[in-house]
Amino acid sequence: MTPMTTITLVQGDITRQSVDAIVNAANSSLLGGGGVDGAIHRRGGPAILEECRRLRASQYGKGLPTGQAVATTAGELDARWVIHTVGPVHSTTEDRSGLLASCYRESLRVADELGARTVAFPAISTGVYRWPMDDAARIAVETVRAADTAVEEVRFVLFDERAYAAFAAQLD
Repeated sequence: MTPMTTITLVQGDITRQSVDAIVNAANSSLLGGGGVDGAIHRRGGPAILEECRRLRASQYGKGLPTGQAVATTAGELDARWVIHTVGPVHSTTEDRSGLLASCYRESLRVADELGARTVAFPAISTGVYRWPMDDAARIAVETVRAADTAVEEVRFVLFDERAYAAFAAQLD
């Protein structure tokens, strides 16, 4: 039986968190991008991109599939690892919520394999992938609460007040 995972909320910059693992809302190329992905690559330095390129050259030649997760070094971040996960693009015609939940489950599975006890998550898929914040917060919190994980603290690091409020409403 795993200990109870504590969920905490922080409004701020995920690249400034001191945790075992920072989750990156990556694009499938693993080669950096905008938003959280770009910020993590910029602050973490070239070591993260180097490992991502090695992953692309080996098992992820076609990119990391949506809903999956893989770890690299954290480079110059105040963490040991970056766990990259690819969130789904929101669709009004297709229910992709299972893929979004999978991002959180798979990231926690990778964290457990690494021995990470503290993990910082962004609000996956809520930026350019346009997932509605309230629904994304519900899926994230429900999935983390239901996960069988040895992670002791899941920290949702939310960029602005709107995101923070949506996640806080799910914890009440």
